[in-house]
Amino acid sequence: MTDTTPVTEHDEDAAHLASLGYSYDTTFKREMSFFGNVSLGFTYLSPIAGVYSMFAISLGTAGPPMAWALVIALVGQFLVGLIFGEVVSNYPVAGGVYPWSRRLWGRKYAWMNGWIYVVALVGTIAAVAYGAAPFVGSLFGASLDGVGIVLIALGTLVVATILNFSGTKVLSIAAIVGLIAEMIGAVVIGIYLIFFGRQHEWSIFFDNQGIGNDAPGGYLGAFAAAALIGMFAYYGFEANGDVAEEIKDPSRQVPKAMRMTLYIGGFAANLLAFSLVLAVPDFQAVADGTVTDPIGELLMANFGPIFPIVMLIIVIAFISCITSLQAAASRLIYSMARDGFLPGSAKLTKFNAKRHVPNNALLVAAIVPGLIVILSLFLVQALFALVGFGTVGIYIGFGMVVLAALRARIKGWKPAGKFKLGAWAYPVNILALLWGIVAVINIIWPRPTGGTWVEDYLLIMTTVGVIGIGWIYMLVSKAYLRGDAPAADASGPIKTVV
Repeated sequence: MTDTTPVTEHDEDAAHLASLGYSYDTTFKREMSFFGNVSLGFTYLSPIAGVYSMFAISLGTAGPPMAWALVIALVGQFLVGLIFGEVVSNYPVAGGVYPWSRRLWGRKYAWMNGWIYVVALVGTIAAVAYGAAPFVGSLFGASLDGVGIVLIALGTLVVATILNFSGTKVLSIAAIVGLIAEMIGAVVIGIYLIFFGRQHEWSIFFDNQGIGNDAPGGYLGAFAAAALIGMFAYYGFEANGDVAEEIKDPSRQVPKAMRMTLYIGGFAANLLAFSLVLAVPDFQAVADGTVTDPIGELLMANFGPIFPIVMLIIVIAFISCITSLQAAASRLIYSMARDGFLPGSAKLTKFNAKRHVPNNALLVAAIVPGLIVILSLFLVQALFALVGFGTVGIYIGFGMVVLAALRARIKGWKPAGKFKLGAWAYPVNILALLWGIVAVINIIWPRPTGGTWVEDYLLIMTTVGVIGIGWIYMLVSKAYLRGDAPAADASGPIKTVV
């Protein structure tokens, strides 16, 4: 007799996960909506955190044309997002870049990508928490010293951790609230500045006002340095895949959420950056350091009576960004621990039976960034090194997945998920890889800091150090041999879920 029992969406998702070697029982619950997933990626991407943090530096380095860097980076990252969408559709497993690398290439490769990405994420969490502190201070009219910044940064980490401990539903709601705050802080403010705060004609975006002409490498060198604002602005869409086990029909929904994250995030970031440039009265004052906080001055001048409300919106956006980053980091840590790849894996896979979140992995994603923030009181350069690695490590992690996907295709991988690139797969994959290589080189390129050569090459040395430590630990501990989860099977038989 034929079984005519209808197959539910939950059964299909569980079957797909089981086909990938994981049971779906007492761990994650699929309680995140599609919009919640988009919001998670968007708040991780955080146009406010990305643009506000880098605006003064980029404008002072290359003048108004620096805004085009956000357009260039968006195109490059969209190519990467398409590759990620195809991969996560095939492997909708918690943890993102680690499980994708494991299936596409193998155990050692996955260990290294997971290690690099974990370090990058905890450094990024610390950076965003540290960057949020001045805005919290402005909200209360406080002038902060080093200790004050550290205390407020730790406070934001505590708030984010509480939200994450509350479960997937609360995480989804927090992400949606963060998205609303981001849209107000980016889109509403951007539109207002264009109509009521504009100081220049649009032609200013093709005139560097003489800024950057004397930089090493001429204006091209200055623009490359300023372009970091774009590279900082568009990662976060991979977080949609980090929680793939917490959304229904992830093979279809997560790739769509990744693209939507970049559509909305790209629009908001570009609108904000271009509107801010148009509203800055004196570019030379920013370039020579006379004006160190052009955004603060703009907001006060244009939103004086409601300045505290604007600051509150920005603070909410920063905390939401920290929460999303922490969620992504905890899922990556849990995913590696589930496969036995990390020290103390048994403890790191512990779940809260009621909230269905990885408690101990969340604690690591809170405590380690907190220690990095505290370290800034004693070793400022160490903080800068880890924070700087946050960005280059994420781009290396992205590039490793894109490279692994290209290699797997050449070896015969036929994507079997619900999102496929078809005939566009090879051109998109190659262009995405080239973009990633250019981005990594630009981020780590040693630029004069005005200090010693150590400061100029600090990011390169940090990157080499992180990779070296991870490689040595992997070889000595044989961590990559632990666990029995499938690996390097992309080009082999793959079960298709329809």
